[in-house]
Amino acid sequence: MEEDIFMKYNDGKDRCSWANPKNPIYIDYHDKEWGVPVYDDHKLFEMLILESFQAGLSWECVLNKREAFREAFDDFDVYKVSAYDEEKQAQLKENKGIIRNQRKISAAVSNATIFMKIQEEYGTFSEYLWKFTDHEIIHETGKTSSELSDQISKDLKKRGMKFVGTTIIYSYLQAVGVVESHEEGCFLHHKE
Repeated sequence: MEEDIFMKYNDGKDRCSWANPKNPIYIDYHDKEWGVPVYDDHKLFEMLILESFQAGLSWECVLNKREAFREAFDDFDVYKVSAYDEEKQAQLKENKGIIRNQRKISAAVSNATIFMKIQEEYGTFSEYLWKFTDHEIIHETGKTSSELSDQISKDLKKRGMKFVGTTIIYSYLQAVGVVESHEEGCFLHHKE
């Protein structure tokens, strides 16, 4: 009877409980991206924007709109996004393919500018982010925030970023592999 609570996957692999077996996009994301360490600033910026749009919504909702976000946000080119004027932001607000929240759209633009300032200060955003763990991957499950996400969230807020609360940042850290959180029983679970 208890086995009925586990989701069944066509390939027979066990995965984290949040991975919807009926959504190939979600399965692909779980298997190939989530928890894989990211050091590329372009990808780090993309995930930061997407995570900020998740606030109050499900990650699956954001992931399903990812391609529309890529198109709408110039493939997450940080320089272009930082230069979006009111007209461009109004166009985004009318784009039915993305999450049309004016505060999140505005935050994406201002966060892009702050992202670039961090790049100037540290050489790369990757260096800034990974320095918080001395470039080590943290392995933990069952959390939605931590002292690490508290610390990074506080620093990003101090710099002026928005939609970077500790829960969003923790989710971001999991997405970009700073925190590896594949559940025990998942075929990708890290065994130390």
